[in-house]
Amino acid sequence: MKLLSLRRTLLAASAILSLSVAAVPAHAQFGGIVYDPTNYAQNVLTAARALQQINNQIQQIQNQATSLINQAKNLANLPFSSLAQLQSQVQRTQQLLGQAQRIAYDVQSIDQAFSLKYKGASMSASDQSLVSDAKDRWQTSVASFEDALKVQAGVVGNIDGARTTMNQLVTSSQSATGALQAAQAGNQLLALQSQQLSDLTALLAAQGRAQALDMAQKAAAQAQAQEQMRRFLNQPNGYTPTTVTMFHN
Repeated sequence: MKLLSLRRTLLAASAILSLSVAAVPAHAQFGGIVYDPTNYAQNVLTAARALQQINNQIQQIQNQATSLINQAKNLANLPFSSLAQLQSQVQRTQQLLGQAQRIAYDVQSIDQAFSLKYKGASMSASDQSLVSDAKDRWQTSVASFEDALKVQAGVVGNIDGARTTMNQLVTSSQSATGALQAAQAGNQLLALQSQQLSDLTALLAAQGRAQALDMAQKAAAQAQAQEQMRRFLNQPNGYTPTTVTMFHN
């Protein structure tokens, strides 16, 4: 505003001096100094043009500064990061899966357990061994349901953390000052969605494991029952009925 006022003053002075050219002769002398109004007016106009150029340069510098500020905003990082929270939730779910009892989520472990306990009843195994194997399979089935319930509890526990993280990310996204911050907020929301999908995958895996072990336990029990029936029918002395006392006097 000060430069604009100075410019207007110079222009007004130039106009006044221009009107005075006709009234004051070019050869007027003041104490031996020759005063040329025309030359003075030209100098004023030259100063005004120089001032205009300076104003244009100042405006260009201001535009460049504004552009740099906007670029800095677009390159600024999002001040909030949910990575640690999401990793912690995924780690808790992994720990629950790692606590699987008896038969773990491992191909070698599953193959070994099924080859020993689930692939039919051995005709050479003792009755005590058959009973022990049946009990072991039942305990494994019950343990797998317990593991599935633990994973379900862990997934449900992660819901509160996911809700808090989502609120923080949405708030950060709405207050983003640049393109980079908005993109980072969007990426973190996708990471949150991935964490929830991993929880869902873990839950389905735990439930599927429990159902598969229960079905395997039932199938093995049927095979064992057939073997025990065969042994019962093939006893060398046959079945000898005995008197059973139901009540005591």
